[in-house]
Amino acid sequence: MVQQTVHDLAEFECALQQPRMLLFKHSTACPISAAAYEEYRAFCAGHPDAPTALVDVIADRPAARGIAERCGVRHESPQAILFANGRPVWHASHMAITAATLAAAWAQHA
Repeated sequence: MVQQTVHDLAEFECALQQPRMLLFKHSTACPISAAAYEEYRAFCAGHPDAPTALVDVIADRPAARGIAERCGVRHESPQAILFANGRPVWHASHMAITAATLAAAWAQHA
């Protein structure tokens, strides 16, 4: 798995240097987020070369909010955002985050 943990906006900007990058916003206090995190991990296991980034929305709240402002996608948690060439091209939240929806979005924006 090619995963980067994002603690601030500088790290986020660095992660965006990839042609495509999947960002996962995760709340360690939420059972829905825990389920979505397992789906994200399943996607990562099936796509080991996919660049991904993880933001802990509780520990790194300013980064999570700053990313929403930077990319124009309203903050939710859990949330997955696919970036292509530094711009958001797809996003999902809560129960819409499954390994299958992540894989379909990844394939669609290849």
